[in-house]
Amino acid sequence: MDLVIFAIYMARLLAIDYGKKRTGIAVTDPMQIIASGLTTVATRDLTSFLQEYLKKEDVETIVLGEPKQMDYTDSELGPWLRKYTVQLQELFPDVKIEREDERFTSKMAHAAMLSGGLKKKQRQNKALVDEIAATIILQSYMDRNRPF
Repeated sequence: MDLVIFAIYMARLLAIDYGKKRTGIAVTDPMQIIASGLTTVATRDLTSFLQEYLKKEDVETIVLGEPKQMDYTDSELGPWLRKYTVQLQELFPDVKIEREDERFTSKMAHAAMLSGGLKKKQRQNKALVDEIAATIILQSYMDRNRPF
């Protein structure tokens, strides 16, 4: 009997944990199985980073972390992110733009760092916290949208 292996190619998912100074970015593998931190970029460089990244990689969906208050009202970044969502859709018309609740992701990132055994100095690295928070946003989106 011959062994037949089917490779299914899908495009990556990319998540953004937007901040005023820094933005954490996470992506999946092309088969959308694993969410991993990619990098943290200066927020002022976010759009140019995305333009370069999407030239090199096939991205199906960009997931923007949606900052909400405990009562589900917008945080101070909410109105700006709505405008940025429109800008992203204009820049990348073939990419789906989604939003995902990002409440508690920074606290969850700190907890993950602590349970992962990172030293205090490493846990104070805000860029790493943002990257891990983006990964949590992406994993949450993936979990919520699994077909099974």
